[in-house]
Amino acid sequence: MSWSLRRWKKLEGPSASKNMCLPRSVTPRDYFFKEDGKQVSTKLVDQVCSHFSKLTDKAFDDELKHKHRKLSLGAYLDDAFGEFPLVATEDGQQVFEWCKRTECTDEACSSLYEVSASQISYYTALEGGFFNTLGPGGYRAILDVLLRDLPSGSIQCSAPVKSIRWDLVRKGHCENQRYPVQVVCENGQSFEADHVIVTVSLGVLKDKASTMFEPPLPSTKLSAIENLGFGIVDKIFLFFEKSFWPDDCVGVQVVWKEGPEDKDVYESLSEGEAWKKTWFKKITGFDTVARHPTALCGWITGREALYMENLQDSEIGDICVRLLRSFTGWSVPEVSKTLISRWGSDSYVRGSYTFIPDGVDGVKAHKALASPLPPKDKCRGKKHLQVLFAGEATHENFYTTTHGAYLTGVREAERIISYYTN
Repeated sequence: MSWSLRRWKKLEGPSASKNMCLPRSVTPRDYFFKEDGKQVSTKLVDQVCSHFSKLTDKAFDDELKHKHRKLSLGAYLDDAFGEFPLVATEDGQQVFEWCKRTECTDEACSSLYEVSASQISYYTALEGGFFNTLGPGGYRAILDVLLRDLPSGSIQCSAPVKSIRWDLVRKGHCENQRYPVQVVCENGQSFEADHVIVTVSLGVLKDKASTMFEPPLPSTKLSAIENLGFGIVDKIFLFFEKSFWPDDCVGVQVVWKEGPEDKDVYESLSEGEAWKKTWFKKITGFDTVARHPTALCGWITGREALYMENLQDSEIGDICVRLLRSFTGWSVPEVSKTLISRWGSDSYVRGSYTFIPDGVDGVKAHKALASPLPPKDKCRGKKHLQVLFAGEATHENFYTTTHGAYLTGVREAERIISYYTN
């Protein structure tokens, strides 16, 4: 027996599911524990996860009922799951809430009540396996390959960009300016160029777009930056001297009696800051890690993740160990090392990846964000394609992903090539 929360199924044909990907598929080798230390039956987990998978498939396959199309993803799931017999059981409801917490990892959101149910059908998933680590080289291994073909000095380090001045070649303003774009760095350096491709994250654009560009960005682009969601997903790696979990266990999943994805709980906690006292309830569980047999990886999202980022590694590790002991009843040793991502606090990222909020036209926003400056219909003979935009948030179908970011870079490079060849 095996199941999956609509994850990593083989895509076949043009009508293949457009589902996104959880940290990894859920299997019978995942141990689900409740607060009282009792393990949830694999049969019940199978039933709930399979049904949750069917419900989310309908959203990703654009098969929602009319009454659900204008709802948030959380509201749709609540309504649809309400018709399922296991909703009446305490364990069934709690596993359903776990599924929603895990779905937040896909969406990089604080709550599924922030996410559009209908817009996610535009996302396209690629087939393939999943690993929660990239191996010893990490993304640096990719950069090393790319850097081999670049001339020495092509990469400027420790030179954060302060502003991008564009549309400089115009009457009465910098008439002798040879290039239409100037990039000014915080260290005082400046670079002139015909074209600049902006690849900073949506989080950085949210933080700095209003001041980074001279003249200011068009209102349509500023609206897209404001309307698209950019959430936080963090990993908590716990390293031990030796493994303490059963050999057939691939993950310890924690099921709360009242979790943060319960709508009433979420709304009541949102009224103040009480949620900060229970930030750890947003952790979905702890998965085993490929190539690291004595490590576990916890996942946490949204505002709780951002709050966690302000805590010391030692405090986070202690809380996670207490959770594992409390839920499983196992003899869990102290961690030997922790490795914790802090994407929300990183000033050069300000989050993890994009989601489409409830009420937002995602395709329109992606296109507006991707459109180059100045707008072609307003160039009046001046140089077009002065400022171009790439990054996962500018892709209509592959937002949230590394391959989406890569493909948009290729897209903008080809746009410039086409500019000179046509």
